[in-house]
Amino acid sequence: MSTESHVDVGIHDEDIHDSTYQPPPEKTIEEIMAVDQEDESLRRYKEALLGAAQAEKIIFDANDQRKVIVKKLALVVEGRDDMELDLTGDLSQLKKQVFVIKEGVHYKVRIDFIVQREIVHGLKYVQKTYRMGVPVVVDKMTHMVGSYPPKKEIQFYLTPSEEAPSGMMARGTYSVSSLFTDDDKHIHLKWDWTFEIKKDWE
Repeated sequence: MSTESHVDVGIHDEDIHDSTYQPPPEKTIEEIMAVDQEDESLRRYKEALLGAAQAEKIIFDANDQRKVIVKKLALVVEGRDDMELDLTGDLSQLKKQVFVIKEGVHYKVRIDFIVQREIVHGLKYVQKTYRMGVPVVVDKMTHMVGSYPPKKEIQFYLTPSEEAPSGMMARGTYSVSSLFTDDDKHIHLKWDWTFEIKKDWE
């Protein structure tokens, strides 16, 4: 884990977008398909990227107007069952479900999500970790997830491997603020969750 020191707590505006980066203008699938039609290789690339979304409006949940529906967060440790958080219910209850992580293990974070209606550009996952009771960031990671077309099935992003801290000073409870955003500064979901570093799994 990397270490940083700040006095602020939670996800802030600078975590959502880089002030020096100007994303391309937001376009519908129809607009994307209409551009550069004379370029055969580009047309085939767009058809492969968009798949069924170019022929029909893909809607996973007609009652949900969001383009991105974040379904689940999972901690993935080789040789163990995934530890999962359901992100479709009452997010205020997530902190009560504490993940136990053995010190020093390597783990990955998986985000399961749905993209519907339109293509989403530049999805980004931001995570800030705090030692419980101390308003100082002990770790921050930002992952560029990428651009995704609408699909009828759940898509996912798996972070690179991270190593949990170890040693007596590292053991304890940590609070995490997570954010799923994109190039267009849409906040698809913000949630807080908790994990505890222990000497062993139990």
